[in-house]
Formats: sequence, C-alpha cells, structure tokens
Amino acid sequence: MSWKEKIISKAGFFWLIKMAWRDGRASQGKLFLFMASIVIGITAVVSIQSFSDSLKSNIDLQSKSLIGADYIIDSSSPVNQRVQEVIDSLGGTAGEEINFASMVMFTQSGLSKLMKVRGITDGFPFYGKLETRPGWAADDFKKHGGALVDATVMLQYNLKRGDSIKIGNITLPIAGALKSVPGGSALASTVAPPVLIPHEVIEETGLIQLGSRIAYEYYFVAENENMDMEVLEDQLDAMLDAEGADLDTHTATSRSLGRRYGNFTRFLNLVAFIALLLGCIGIASSIHIYMNEKLTSVAVLKCLGATRIQTFVIFLLQITAMGFLGSVIGTLAGLLLQLFFPLLLDDFLPVDMVVRLSYPAVFTGLLLGLSMSVLFALLPLMGTLRVVPLQALRIEAQGPVRAKRVRVLILFLIFLAIYLFSLRMLENWIYAFFFVLGLVIAFSALAGVAYLFVKGIQNFFPENWSFCARQSMRNLSRPRNQTLTMILAIGVGTFLISTLYFTKDMLLARATIDRTSESPNLLLLDIQTDQTRLVSQSLEQQDLVVMENIPIVTMRVHSVKGRESKELRDDPDSKVGRWVLNHEFRTTYRDSLIGSESIVQGEWIGKYDSTGIVPISVAENFASDANVQVGDMVTFNVMGVILPTRVASIREVDWGRMQLNFSVVFPGNVLEQAPQFHVMTTKTMDEEASARIQQEIVMKYPNVSVIDLRQILDTVENILDRIGWVINFISFFSIITGIIVLIGAVRTSRLQRIKESVLLRTLGASGKQITKIVALEYLYLGILGSLSGILLSLLGSELLARFAFETTFIPSWIPFVVLFPAITVVVVLIGITNSRSVLQSPPLEVLRREVR
Repeated sequence: MSWKEKIISKAGFFWLIKMAWRDGRASQGKLFLFMASIVIGITAVVSIQSFSDSLKSNIDLQSKSLIGADYIIDSSSPVNQRVQEVIDSLGGTAGEEINFASMVMFTQSGLSKLMKVRGITDGFPFYGKLETRPGWAADDFKKHGGALVDATVMLQYNLKRGDSIKIGNITLPIAGALKSVPGGSALASTVAPPVLIPHEVIEETGLIQLGSRIAYEYYFVAENENMDMEVLEDQLDAMLDAEGADLDTHTATSRSLGRRYGNFTRFLNLVAFIALLLGCIGIASSIHIYMNEKLTSVAVLKCLGATRIQTFVIFLLQITAMGFLGSVIGTLAGLLLQLFFPLLLDDFLPVDMVVRLSYPAVFTGLLLGLSMSVLFALLPLMGTLRVVPLQALRIEAQGPVRAKRVRVLILFLIFLAIYLFSLRMLENWIYAFFFVLGLVIAFSALAGVAYLFVKGIQNFFPENWSFCARQSMRNLSRPRNQTLTMILAIGVGTFLISTLYFTKDMLLARATIDRTSESPNLLLLDIQTDQTRLVSQSLEQQDLVVMENIPIVTMRVHSVKGRESKELRDDPDSKVGRWVLNHEFRTTYRDSLIGSESIVQGEWIGKYDSTGIVPISVAENFASDANVQVGDMVTFNVMGVILPTRVASIREVDWGRMQLNFSVVFPGNVLEQAPQFHVMTTKTMDEEASARIQQEIVMKYPNVSVIDLRQILDTVENILDRIGWVINFISFFSIITGIIVLIGAVRTSRLQRIKESVLLRTLGASGKQITKIVALEYLYLGILGSLSGILLSLLGSELLARFAFETTFIPSWIPFVVLFPAITVVVVLIGITNSRSVLQSPPLEVLRREVR
C-alpha cells in the first residue's frame, strides 16, 4: 500500500489539515516570525523585479521619445557623398542637429561652464517634446534666435529669461529654461548640461575647428509605422560603419538602455535574493528547534495510530501554508514598495516612469517564496520520521537514522533552485555558478566561524572569568543553541552592506585625482597649434604652471597586417574588432612613458630615427581587439596621408586614472608636422582660481574648453552615493531579515531559556545578574557575527580589487566605525527585550505561564 493510500485509509486528508491548523494556531506566535522572514525576502525580490519590468516596459513604449525620431544617422564629420546618397534614398531627413561640448559664458556674471551645445532644426523632436519653462519657449527660441539653457544651470548661476550667453563668437538671449530634451542622458547632462540653439547659427559660433569633437545627426521619421527597424539595421549598418557613420534606431536604443539598467536591477535582485535565502536558513534552523519541541506531540500521535507519513504531512502543511501566506503578503508589499523607486532614482531614469503591475514578478514571488520555504524546511521536518512512540515517555528514545538519500536529494533540490533563480537573473550559466559558489563559500565561512567558536568554548573555557561571563559563554555552546543561526543572520547582512561600501570606495579610487599632490586638476582642450604659446602665457599670468602640453593627432586605421579595413569589415571570420576599424583615434607622440602605463611586451621607442617603418606603442585593449602582436603591421590614415607603422611595444594602461591616456602612442620625430591640436594641464589651488582662469580663457579663446577634474569627481561621487544608497536600501533587507531570524530564534528557544533563568533565580541569582548574562551572550554573538561579516567582506573586496577592478584596495572606515557597533547594539537589545518577562515576574509564575 502506498503512502497516499495509507493517509486516505487511516484518517483522510481533511483530518490532516485540521490537525495542522489546530497545532499551528497554538504556535502562531512562532510561525508568524517564521513567515516574516519569507515576507521580507519576497518583498525585496518582487519590488525590484516588478520595478525592473516596469522600467523595461516604459523604455519600450517611450523608445521613440528617447531619441526624438524613428531612427538617426550620426557621424563625427560632415557626411560624404556615399552617406548622402543613403540619406536621399531614405526620403531625406526630417531634421538635423550639430552638437559639441564647449565653454558657455554667462555675460551678466562673467562666469562660464562646460556645456553641450546642440543646434537643432525646426520640428525636433518628432516624438516626445521639449519641456521648458515657460512652456512656449520651446517654439519661441527658434523663431527669435534665442537659447534654451539647462534648468539646473539656470538655478546654479542665478540666470533668468532675457539674460545672455556667449558661445564662441555669438551672443544669444536666454529664451527659457530647458527641463528635458530627447537624446540626453542624466550622467552626460550632469557633466555637460545641454544648451539648445537654432541650427542655422551653429556655424557663426566659429567653434567647428580641427580636433573639435563635433557630432552631426540626421533625424528620420518612418513613412510606414510598421517599418521593421531590424531589417533597416541589417541593410545599412555595415555600409554606414564603413563610411564613418552610424545608424541608431529607436528599437536599438531601447535594447541598449534595457541592458544597461537591466544589469543594475539584476544586481539588486540578487542582493534581495540573498535576503530571502537568509530568511530561509533562519526558517530551517527555527523549524529544527520547533520540531524538537514537538517530538512529544509527534510520539503521542504515533501512539494513537498515526503513521510516520501522516505526522510528517501535518507539519509540512503548516510550513506550506506559512510559505504561501508569507509569499502573498511579501508580493503585495513588494508591489507597493516599487512605487518609491521612481522617486529615489528619478534623476537617473531615462524615461518618465509609469509603474505597472508585473505578472511575472507576482508569479516569481509566489513560486519562489513557497518553494524555498518548503525546501529549506524539509530537512528539519525529516526528524519527525525518526520519532518512535516511546518518546512520549522518554525523550532520549529515537528511531533509526535513515533516508540519507532523501536528505541528499533535498540538498540537491535546494541548490538547484538557487542556481535556477540565479541563472534567470544573470542569464549566464557560468556567472550563475560562481554566484552560487560564492554564496556557499560565504555561508560556509560564517558557519565555520560559529563551529570553531563553540568548539573553542568547549575546549578552552575561561574558568577564571566571573560568574556572569562564564554563564553567558556557556549558553553559546549548550544543546539546541542558536549560535550558528545568529552568526549567519548577523554575518551575511553585515557582509553584504560592508562589501557594498568597500566596492563603492574601489570605484571612487579608480576615478580619484590627488587633491594634495602635484597632479593636474584642470584640463584645457581643443587648443589650436598657433594658440599654445598665448594660452601658456595666460596661465603664467595667473601664476599657474603648464604641467603638460599634449599634442593630439586624429587618424583612422587603414589596414591591419596588410588587410584593408573595408576587407576586414566584410569578412565574417575576421577577428579584428569592429570598433578598431570604425573608430577615429586621437593619438599623441612623446619620448617617454607616463605614470599610468607600463610596457608588458616589446621595447619602448621614444624617438624615430627616420629609418625603416615607424614604430608605435599600443595599449593592451587595442592589441587584443586588433588581433596584433609585437612586430605586426598597422597602417593609419592621417588626414588623407597613409602612414605604415609596426607594433614595437604593448602597454598596460590604467584607464581608471583621471589623466589623458591613449590607445596608440607614436615616437617623436614623426607627427610633428601633421594637423593637430593640443591639450594642456595645470593645477589650481582652489575653485576660485579655477573660475578665474576659466573666465579669462573663454573670453580670449572661445574655442578652448576647460574642464575642472574636481567637478567631475564630485559628480562621480554624487552618482555613486545615490546608487549606493539604493543598493544599501535593498541590502538592508538582509539586516531586517537577520533581525527577524534572530528574534524568531530567541523566541523559539524561549522555554529553554526561561527554565535556565528561573533555575538561576531560584538558586539566588538577581535580575541584574541575569540581565548581564543575557547582555553578554548577545554581545558575543553581535561582535562575532558582525566582525566575521566585515572580515569576510574584506577578503571578498580584496579579490574583487585584484581580479575584477585591477586596483589597490583601501578599506572604508564606515563598516568598522558605524556598522560594527550599530549591529552589535541591535543584537544586544533584541536579546534583552526578549528576556524582559523573566525578569519582571516571580520564577514560579513565569514557569507556569510558559509551560501552560
């Protein structure tokens, strides 16, 4: 007879449900805490996934509004005849734009700022709209030859409508404040805010010169609404690339943004998933203790004729109901929580968010919560199968240990579920594998710390300590102690948050400039050759030293190892990266290496001796993507002049350092007579000196752009702080889950603790002594758990720094000074609060109340 037939014949399924309900109702306080762990984890997972789905949906719906057209052809130079023929074959453009970065002076104050100047034709945007203040300024500025200035810049520089700005050689009145414009990004707008001017006055600025980064964009509106953008890409993309142009469709933009923001939300989802796993581990431990307290009840049921399967199913039904109810509540809470994410990330979202109900997120929340809670509870529930009727009289009696294969199967299913969810998030089986491996290592390390701590107490117990200290230490190694669960709960939450702090510091370190050393902090760009002496004099008059005068020559790759770029583009088996063939390289020449680079292969040659082929040095990324090694030939097109070269050396370049680095460096005595422009660097002591030199340079040389690296660094820090805040907010779910698991663990073993405390009080211990014992016990747990988490994050961050970021890891002080004591205090408060009832009542009254 099968086990299903036994259940039906002995009692029936409804009787099992009734027994599960009655027993669960009597233990609802404990089960509520179990369920809370699932609720928190599912809330985090559902809120992030639902927000991610809503964001992707909004990007898809607003993809045309993001670029202002159906598709765009853009180029870094005026289009040639072949590209113009393509434009004509498409029916001509609906609108055009020329844009570039330039210093803009505000004539009333004399101050200036680096901004992105965009000259647009009438009709743009063709989808979406220019949001301005006042609203009619979007049309008025074109009619009257005015300018729309970024709204944030208007506030920062106290500008108002009617004031004037100077761009190169022209002065324009401000027609209004620009709140948003298609084709802009939050990060780019932070570094170089937009200013819109009529397309016809762009040439009058006089800023379209050699070396300037000019973008020419041609906007198109599809004649047919059902036009297949992917077919258009297949037909034109390769050909336009060969001509130095590019095709951007609204669908490609949507995919690109979806991937960019998808990576961020996937990371948040994994952090939230860890919070759920932490709750599940808490459930497994709590169910283990809960079932130990139910052994007598299980033995009595078996004395009355219940089978092993029936008793197992009774408690399995409890856990299933708890998991389902927790999943429902967590899913609803997650859907509500996602409403706050657009407020937190408003400045960084590419679209206007309209939050929608995500059915996949709802399904994931319900399935994940139910399956994980049941899977993690199965192992402790297996203990009911070992209970024999004799345990109704003697708790020491146990049935034989069996079902090892079942336990292995359950563990396999748990890891399979974790892996499948990770795979769904990361969409790469290797990344998912290493994510699961990392979890196993982290949890194993924390479990190992707990095990060694308990063994250390047992083997090296401090006999000479005071009574309270000894008793609190003994509590951590007693049978059914919660040392492992609590250290896992505390350690994983601390590990997550401290790792995030350390990672943010690493990212900042890669973008940090030295504010106290002699490193430059001011860059002057697009200096023409005949202006270098005059600009140098202007700097010297301000008591500034020209630290670097870097010549820059633009060129394109003509051929690689004897094969021309067009041939390589058309070859589907070519191993040369497309960007190498299409990129307009800005190269330099010098006779020595700089601090951010070192030779890894070949020989550095600083000066060409005019014999043989010109030797060059290339960065590792160029060598890899161009599939070249030392000695290989690379030919460049330098403003129409074909220049053969050979790779003499390959350099390792630290691109994270805020200084000018180059993929290709020529030796001296080669490019000195080529058309070029210059970049100068200097160092100012404060922002006032920086503002003075910017004002003077813009007045004298309108084509020169000045970048204060300190402002860029401040922008990067602000962005990382905002993103870090969101990540910490999600990570805090792990801490909350850990606290709930901690409370559940304390309350689950409450009866045993009360018996111990009552015994101590009966033997004469005072309430003050018991409080001290409890406080010390949880102080040990808080210190050990949080410190283990921080130390583990130090190790993980060091590995990230070495292998992922390739930088030096300098730990942040925040986890040690803020996180470590804060979590420890919280743990101690929880322990004392849960023991308060023992201290406020007589021993006999407490014992009767708890065992009743």
